[in-house]
Amino acid sequence: MRIAFIGHKRIPSREGGIEIVVDELATRMAARGEQVVVYNRKGHNVAGEEFDNQSSTSDKPYMYRGVKVIPVTTIDAKGLAALTSSFFATLKAIKARPDVIHYHAEGPCVPLRLAHWAGIRTVATIHGLDWQRAKWGRFASMYLKLGERTAAKCADEVIVLSRGVQQYFKDTYGRETRFIPNGIAPVESVSPDVIADKWSLEKDSYILFLGRIVPEKGVHYLIEAFKRLDTDKKLVIAGGASDSAEYYESIKQAATGDQRIILTGFIEGRELEELYSNAYIYVLPSDLEGMPMSLLEALAYGCCCLTSNIAECADVLCDESGMMHGVTFRHGDVNDLADKLGELLVDVGKVRKIKTGAAGYITGRYSWDKVVQATLKLYRGADK
Repeated sequence: MRIAFIGHKRIPSREGGIEIVVDELATRMAARGEQVVVYNRKGHNVAGEEFDNQSSTSDKPYMYRGVKVIPVTTIDAKGLAALTSSFFATLKAIKARPDVIHYHAEGPCVPLRLAHWAGIRTVATIHGLDWQRAKWGRFASMYLKLGERTAAKCADEVIVLSRGVQQYFKDTYGRETRFIPNGIAPVESVSPDVIADKWSLEKDSYILFLGRIVPEKGVHYLIEAFKRLDTDKKLVIAGGASDSAEYYESIKQAATGDQRIILTGFIEGRELEELYSNAYIYVLPSDLEGMPMSLLEALAYGCCCLTSNIAECADVLCDESGMMHGVTFRHGDVNDLADKLGELLVDVGKVRKIKTGAAGYITGRYSWDKVVQATLKLYRGADK
């Protein structure tokens, strides 16, 4: 089967959760013998200028783990990059005539209608209700909502990552969708070598946030709550700005004056593995999510996770029997976040108990092999 992916920034990349998902799906499908083409954006890597010379920002097609990667023309500006890259990628894909085009995220689904008119099977994954994100202005939000409507009305299949979004599509558009959550692979924890040299971080000596520094992630709540705590532990904020430079600057200002707070910028590779492996607590204080890959990763590394109680986070922590494999606080409530952090700092036994079962729980529940199998079945229309 010939498969095309559109909507991510680029692979290989950790610029966001969508890039991780597309990478996993595309490479695993290629390993199964499928012919996979991925359309990358050209232009600036939002992780930072230092990443602009990586192979994923190349202007020429290349092969990556059995996947053909084709860079497409992109107007490299906030609000226009996704619009232009998905449009030009769709034109290229229509010309190539794959068996299926898989769109990711709401904005890139706007040109899906063209592929639909061309008679190509289309699948759209809704990673979250992007038009709700605080970083977008009125026009961008309207455009994202248009992509959502296009997916609901034109896509042959719509995949959602949470039951809440599934119900939203049914209530709003009368559209039935397929619930196929993201997967996660088992990982090995590593010792704090690089992070010890770079930031003087040792095992269990810090609280970790790792993700994009954008308003809906709620990093401002975490900093405010942390400042209220009398603790020697550090707070590590790891991530890049991702089209939210003003918000990132506000986070830097909020951290100023507290020597316990470390802003690492964008990280990947060994540094990322060490930060996950050695955190005392991982915190995800989001107001809005799809299905957070960083939360799945943190659990896979055996972290004790404290998240906001939005359904997209709480559903990951809660198993089918109702048992919680982490702790939640009332989203947007700094007082409750500070209280829960304080409790976990004192109750070392509870933290250890949560850590002990985290990796086995999450890798047993969310398997990439199952995700790929279900998605390929959907491509073929064989699951009805």
